[in-house]
Amino acid sequence: MAARRHISNKSDTELDMTPMLDIVFIMLIFFIVTTSFVKESGITVNTPKAQTASKQEKANVFVAINAEGEIWVDKRPIDIRSVRTVVARLHAANPEGSVVIQSDQDAATRTLVAVMDQIRLAGIDNIAIAANTDVQ
Repeated sequence: MAARRHISNKSDTELDMTPMLDIVFIMLIFFIVTTSFVKESGITVNTPKAQTASKQEKANVFVAINAEGEIWVDKRPIDIRSVRTVVARLHAANPEGSVVIQSDQDAATRTLVAVMDQIRLAGIDNIAIAANTDVQ
């Protein structure tokens, strides 16, 4: 019997995906590491309107005060006595960012001042107060 040889016209080339996967994982790690996370307050407040309001670019911690005087940070209500520690802990993740206080226009001024005082006692001087620019 004659030996049969199998002759194939297909080329046996394969595409090596390993370098592409390495690049994708490196990019994923890069984006995770360089992302700054914003800690939102968790409630929507009716902020006062101001003609000179400007956008805060490096805000990473939001503290909200509603009309009833409740203080919200990181989607949960907190007591005025714990504002200092909570904001200091959240601000430590991004020390270059600022703290924005979103105070309802019907909230008491004494609550706003007490929150600002606690944030300054935490060693944070970069504080902004939120306002709308929709003045009519």
